[in-house]
Amino acid sequence: MITFEEIKRSLLISLWFVFLTFPIMVIRVNSIEKIVEWRWMNILYVAVGSFVLSMVFRYFMKRKEMQAGAKDDDQDTLGQSFVHKILSIPKYRNMLYGGILIIATVYPFVFSTYQINIMTTALMYVVLGLGLNIVVGLAGLLDLGYVAFYAVGAYTYALLNHHFGLGFWIVLPIGGLLAAFFGILLGIPVLRLRGDYLAIVTLGFGEIIRLILENWGEFSQGPSGISNISRPSLFGLDLPLEQAIIYLYFLMILLVIFTIFFVNRLQDSRLGRAWIALREDEIACQAMGIDKMKTKLVAFSLGAFWAGIIGVVFAAKTTFINPASFTFLESAIILSIVVLGGMGSIIGVIIGALVLILMPEYLRALSEYRMLAFGAILVCMMVFRPEGIISSVRRTYTYKPQKNSNRS
Repeated sequence: MITFEEIKRSLLISLWFVFLTFPIMVIRVNSIEKIVEWRWMNILYVAVGSFVLSMVFRYFMKRKEMQAGAKDDDQDTLGQSFVHKILSIPKYRNMLYGGILIIATVYPFVFSTYQINIMTTALMYVVLGLGLNIVVGLAGLLDLGYVAFYAVGAYTYALLNHHFGLGFWIVLPIGGLLAAFFGILLGIPVLRLRGDYLAIVTLGFGEIIRLILENWGEFSQGPSGISNISRPSLFGLDLPLEQAIIYLYFLMILLVIFTIFFVNRLQDSRLGRAWIALREDEIACQAMGIDKMKTKLVAFSLGAFWAGIIGVVFAAKTTFINPASFTFLESAIILSIVVLGGMGSIIGVIIGALVLILMPEYLRALSEYRMLAFGAILVCMMVFRPEGIISSVRRTYTYKPQKNSNRS
């Protein structure tokens, strides 16, 4: 039941929103006719909309609090138990995978080149999210400079292609290995830190890489960037633009499948269990004989490897790169994918990447309000599902003693 006090608070919130959005929503300067237009009706829209949203928000929060106490641990929740139960049944799992594969195969022959480009970008962020998920989701290391390894891979291909004429397939593993090497170089001095301190140092490392690329003109051509980078070839043949876009799309499909398989196997391995143990309790993990420095270094290097691989793909896709493509915002987006999807959850990260990359494009119908709508959706998501779209299932082991059938 909504009380009068809550209605009063919602009214105050709507008035505050009217005050904040007044310069944006009401005043518009017409530079052609040189007049100021006053859009007074927008005040009413903002007031009513913010009041209704506030009331809806309060209703759902109250409902959530009421259900929290009565919620049983075994109860199915959207995005967690149901999805994992479906995937645990081989018949339904194979049907789901087959359907997704068929849709992915038909997609480029049904939609336009623009849609294929968007989906290719989304698939790139899927791999980036899965790579960062190793570092943040499994090992529990907050990395805010992940874009630095992305930049290393992109500039590796751009420079080797520009100066030595090396092709995409030769540089692809080189870019990944070089990014992994930089991950080890970063990890050795900073992995003794934890939490916020580690985040600040990795953020600084990402900015250092960007500033070096921007100011060392003799090496990276500075802010002008590197252009005319070769696209991936098919058995040595250069493809026309449309065919190259479709080819890169299918290449990303294969790379996503390989990454999912690799990360899934890694998660279930001894090393993956060591990462999860480190994330939960470092002291207990060390007491069990796990070398935390080596384990963290492996996580950093593997995460950096996938960023380097996608950096090479990014340079081949755009055929032009400059330091402006590798700002902190990119790291924030990739980290948001992991957090929104569900840390440690492979399926969650995939869905999170598709949502975060595709949603701004498909909200273009809202014109200048699309980012506002996008932000509101994310805020609601974090309030009502803070564990992510599909949270990882915590493995539990229960000892059930066998009943003795022999009666004395």
